[in-house]
Amino acid sequence: MRSYPATRMRRLRANEFSRRLGRENNLTVDDLIYPVFVLEGSQQRESVTSMPGVERLSIDLLLEEAETWVTLGIPMVALFPVTPASAKSELAEESYNPEGLAQRAVRALKARFPELGVMTDVALDPFTTHGQDGIIDEQGYVLNDVTVDTLVKQALSHAQAGADVIAPSDMMDGRIGAIRACLESQGHVNTLIMAYSAKYASAFYGPFRDAVGSAGNLKGGNKFTYQMDPANSDEAIQEVALDLAEGADMVMVKPGMPYLDIVRRVKDELSVPTYVYQVSGEYAMLQAAAQNGWLDLNAVVLESLLGFKRAGANGILTYFAPMVAQLFQQQK
Repeated sequence: MRSYPATRMRRLRANEFSRRLGRENNLTVDDLIYPVFVLEGSQQRESVTSMPGVERLSIDLLLEEAETWVTLGIPMVALFPVTPASAKSELAEESYNPEGLAQRAVRALKARFPELGVMTDVALDPFTTHGQDGIIDEQGYVLNDVTVDTLVKQALSHAQAGADVIAPSDMMDGRIGAIRACLESQGHVNTLIMAYSAKYASAFYGPFRDAVGSAGNLKGGNKFTYQMDPANSDEAIQEVALDLAEGADMVMVKPGMPYLDIVRRVKDELSVPTYVYQVSGEYAMLQAAAQNGWLDLNAVVLESLLGFKRAGANGILTYFAPMVAQLFQQQK
């Protein structure tokens, strides 16, 4: 390598044109997936206190807002239903109700905006009275295989409603293979699966659980027996490899910022479509700092999302998606 002054690293940084030409990674609207919370009823709009700027929307208002998202060029939304307490149960039967909230929201979105990708969450925590992602035994342990049977029913109901992408976020063993086999047998051969393959038992999920109404059901419990230990890295690669072997088309790392090393390892070692979720706690921290005047929100959001791209992510689930898409349009 040449040394100074033959090499002056600042030469390429001196002008805007050379910085643009030398840029290794770029963030565009094509990288954005927008997670949205859906409510029962009509003309219903509720703010999520722990996530400033995020709202739960009834399906009619969801469709109104989606007009803007489509105009901004956001490729896909990820739906998360807020299940009424009256519909929750020990066995989460509402999760696969063909007339359930998620299923109706999918049908409405695809009918109105066929070009908009719709991804659905496959997990039981919004539907269980105990807030766990699966069916539990008398000791409160989540039963893997029984849960998988229910997840398969849930995934099929979403595919039948028209979901483009099924996203199992439960972290049960073997669920990707079971869901893929069911989708194939029922003719949904082009329904994509984005597996939450490296989902960690993180403390960053708190505001999300408030948003979907599962925090109270969980009653201070944890998900350590099925979500990954934050201390582990090699295990994440094994989890991703297993999901790919079972039929996942895309994989996800969750949370985002504290796990950039996992994103990089997955991309480098497996070379597969890799996504990352900038979770509710990450969103809340940036919003809180900006509201206190400690950070420039636009600048730190763009920097954080670019960091995911630099780590190897093909796309990012982020609650900042509409804001970022608007910034891109303003720059044109």
